[in-house]
Amino acid sequence: MTLPSPPMSLLAELTHRCPLSCPYCSNPLELERKAAELDTAGWRSVLEQAAELGVLQVHFSGGEPMARPDLVELVALARDLNLYSNLITSGVLLDEAKLEALDKAGLDHIQLSFQDVTEAGAERIGGLKGAQARKIEAARLIRASGIPMTLNFVVHRENVARIPEMFALARELGAGRVEIAHTQYYGWGLKNRDALLPSREQLQEATRAVEAERAKGGLSVDYVTPDYHADRPKPCMGGWGQRFVNVTPSGRVLPCHAAEIIPDVAFPNVQDGTLSDIWNCSPLFNMFRGTDWMPEPCRSCERKEQDWGGCRCQALALTGNAANTDPVCSLSPFHDRVEKAVEEASEKPELLYRRF
Repeated sequence: MTLPSPPMSLLAELTHRCPLSCPYCSNPLELERKAAELDTAGWRSVLEQAAELGVLQVHFSGGEPMARPDLVELVALARDLNLYSNLITSGVLLDEAKLEALDKAGLDHIQLSFQDVTEAGAERIGGLKGAQARKIEAARLIRASGIPMTLNFVVHRENVARIPEMFALARELGAGRVEIAHTQYYGWGLKNRDALLPSREQLQEATRAVEAERAKGGLSVDYVTPDYHADRPKPCMGGWGQRFVNVTPSGRVLPCHAAEIIPDVAFPNVQDGTLSDIWNCSPLFNMFRGTDWMPEPCRSCERKEQDWGGCRCQALALTGNAANTDPVCSLSPFHDRVEKAVEEASEKPELLYRRF
């Protein structure tokens, strides 16, 4: 039996607790309570097993990972294990003392998320008064510390026109990298798709703004587009069970953060088996790994080892079957589902906020 290559990255979702309530949150609709979270020993074991498996990077995420009092200890362990560590945070719980402790523990990088460039826009999406000022102060503290910093902006119909201002703020705050990521429509994002999905014209203008910023130089820019306006799917997570492994707050191990929506599947847990066995041998990780599972037209497509069939969770959300061809693909027999979703998007629906 030939084992798959080890994953490059571990996404460690330490908690679903978060001061914000963003309506596009990537967390599942059924949020896990504090009582269900792995304890410190459990997360230490996950990191040790990840390093042994061959993982190179750990991304500490949530919810808000800074809600965990053991975050500094886990960052220090990652350093001891030679794992590159990245903190994905809203910044609203960050202060000088906490940042200094993380720096001393060996944190390699911080991704600081912003909901908008305006105070009103940020509060409408995040639902937390005063959050924008806290984020800007957090960015200044990070810049002063010398820890490399990326600013993450999630864009959607309400703020996509302000992308140039997002770049201007990133340069003002001294970020080395900016990620402009259109909302991805799973979980809470899917619940709010009709209110958040931008028009094709808005997407085109956003892409022009990104290209203009890249032409200026001096700022690394990542750009994630919404699949709904594409005619070919993206390789979800670099291919199912190929590059990334995700561990939820309670220890479930997933090929991607949205995979829990797939019905009639057993989700392995690090409390019941080793990370290595789960990655290499579990039915879940082998379900859509490689190309043997693919239906037509994927099976005969020359791009099948580039996009790996697209997104299984998107196929499930739009067709009811995770094994179907991703409807984003223009060759998919279900492509009309995407076209219908684009037509139905409007400015009328109210936002449904992420809350327990």
